[in-house]
Amino acid sequence: MGFLKRIENQTLLAILLAVVVGISFPSVVLKFSVIGKAFLKLLKMVVAPLIFTSVFISLLNLKSLKTLERLGLRTIIYYLATTSLSVLIGLLLVNLIKPSAEIGASEIPELKTISLSELFLGLFPENIVKSFAHTEVIPIIFFAMVLALAALKIGEKARPLNLFFGALNETLLTLTRGIIRLTPAGVFFLVASLVAKEGLSPLISLWEYAGTVVLGLAIHGLVTLPFLLYLFTRTNPWRYFLAVREAPLLALSTASSSATLPVTIEVAEEKAGVKPEVAGFILPLGSTVNMDGTALYEAVAAMFIAYSYGLKLTLSQQVVIFLTAVLASVGAAGIPSAGLVTMTLVLQSVGLPLEGLGLILAVDRFLDMLRTSINVWGDLVGAKIIDSWLPKEAKH
Repeated sequence: MGFLKRIENQTLLAILLAVVVGISFPSVVLKFSVIGKAFLKLLKMVVAPLIFTSVFISLLNLKSLKTLERLGLRTIIYYLATTSLSVLIGLLLVNLIKPSAEIGASEIPELKTISLSELFLGLFPENIVKSFAHTEVIPIIFFAMVLALAALKIGEKARPLNLFFGALNETLLTLTRGIIRLTPAGVFFLVASLVAKEGLSPLISLWEYAGTVVLGLAIHGLVTLPFLLYLFTRTNPWRYFLAVREAPLLALSTASSSATLPVTIEVAEEKAGVKPEVAGFILPLGSTVNMDGTALYEAVAAMFIAYSYGLKLTLSQQVVIFLTAVLASVGAAGIPSAGLVTMTLVLQSVGLPLEGLGLILAVDRFLDMLRTSINVWGDLVGAKIIDSWLPKEAKH
């Protein structure tokens, strides 16, 4: 029975059972569809506070503004830049391929229309309590960043804040892991309800969506990141990958950046020649805030769900998806299926229904393994690039 101890195997079994039960007993399944909706609400429940504490603690762990200026700022810029590139790749591909599932939605959701000025003003929280209440990710992250910078400014006086939010962050991570443990049950009722209402056609058409995500991850992992590595360090990307391959391969099997972190640090220091102070700072930060693969998947998934409902997103709405996917990935915890948690934010940002998650859950675990591997590979490339910049500075 060891096979059933792993959550990914339980989820796979739940999907298979959901298909059978959804076809065989559709009327019964629909009566219990509320359980799947409850699972989505649990995901939504933790996402805003988890993103806030994750970003706040990541910045506060820089210890001082001097560390932020020397190492933290360029690390954050690198992470945001590569995550932005990955989301752009995803959006370009999804606009070209236009993957969709055939669903007969009784109600077409009304999308949020957002002007560029509203988009800019939306960065700044007028009322942070309201932003938390409405799960507005961009102002929440902005507030977490400026509050952390203010805490760094006052130094030792901010230690109680660090202890409080550090404990809160760990508690929220534990709660999130508990909710993720419910994934097999949540997936069962969501997929069974989908099959009961729409039949098998939405699941069969998932190959287009999964293929788009895999293609995007392949381009980012095999082209974008190796190009940046060679451009900034003149390191042979293939040799570098062979040196550190243990970490991305472990991430592929665990689907967890955090679980892979000790190995990631070890291979970076011992096999890739990254200085311990750089690896010890950049890689733990990256396991929390650098989620290239997750951000790409979220952008593609949101567009896929929109297409499946017969909706066309405007450029401004796609910009909102771009920003939300990039920033939400910053707060994605490095635990399996955490992308599902932040996916709720991306959908809400443009008014897409959370029920759309039921469309993608059947292949989520497989894609989670791939995107986590790309996340870790991106961390290792970043560590090498930033490590190569420091000696140049020392010469001046």
